[in-house]
Amino acid sequence: MDKELNVTFLTLDWYTEINNYRYILFFFMFTLYILIICTNSTIVYLIFIHKNLHEPMYIFIAALLLNSVLYSTTIYPKLLIDFLSEKQVTTYSACLFQFFMFYTLGGSELPLLGAMAYDRYVAICKPLQYHIIMRKTTVGIFLVVAWLVPACHVAVQAIASAEAKLCDSNIKGIFCNNAVYTLQCQRSRLITVFGMVSLLDLVILPMLFIVFTYTIIFIVSYRSCKEIRMKAAKTCLPHLLVLISASVFFVYDISIARVELDFPKTARIIMTLQIVLYHPLFNPFVYGLKMKEISKHLKKLLCQAKIISCIKIGC
Repeated sequence: MDKELNVTFLTLDWYTEINNYRYILFFFMFTLYILIICTNSTIVYLIFIHKNLHEPMYIFIAALLLNSVLYSTTIYPKLLIDFLSEKQVTTYSACLFQFFMFYTLGGSELPLLGAMAYDRYVAICKPLQYHIIMRKTTVGIFLVVAWLVPACHVAVQAIASAEAKLCDSNIKGIFCNNAVYTLQCQRSRLITVFGMVSLLDLVILPMLFIVFTYTIIFIVSYRSCKEIRMKAAKTCLPHLLVLISASVFFVYDISIARVELDFPKTARIIMTLQIVLYHPLFNPFVYGLKMKEISKHLKKLLCQAKIISCIKIGC
């Protein structure tokens, strides 16, 4: 049995693999973080100020993009500080807080996508009842459930981890995800059971609901006229693209971080960076380019910005 340690600080030991490139990586990651904040916030702002975008579908999109901003902010600031630091250390309590925020926000992705799928189902399959079913109260309940349920699930695992005995002080990662479990002398039954419950409630059931819902939508659309099929394709395609992107996140986290497959350190770093790089950027580009109403307002905003910049420099 491993010897229990009196741990004050934890070390993120993977930075030794990228130490020679840390300033380049800092600049690259800082640029991406600013891009994530700007792209996601711009579309949230457009949805907020334009009344014709105050529809359930766009409210869910705004919630998903806001989620991306918060999700990125739990990772990037500490990541950037670590790139510039000689020693990459953190406290166990700070690590568990990052763990809690990371999985609470990450775990809300599929419930939010499930709410979007239900919204599209009602809009396409029950158009005459849409405004009766998708009221503000219904939208509010979906949003509260999407954020509250993951928070409750992850809180149990974070609290149980806080009470666990530690036998290691080196985190095999660049931030605190499921790698915190490798620090514990023995993973408790509560953490294991609740991990399976979280997997079922936050990943498997929402995924099955989304697949089932879109299957019905496509069956109904296929049997309808060409106009209905085009509407279904235009509004559902962006959601399906984002669903695929979110699925990559969960497949990685379950197969690499939790199951702890024997991957080289560099490969793990690259795969972990994929989570914090492409997914938060993918959502705003998909919705900004593929959703007609958002794209229209985005083009107007860019034109206005171009005119203002021309006036300032005397074009």
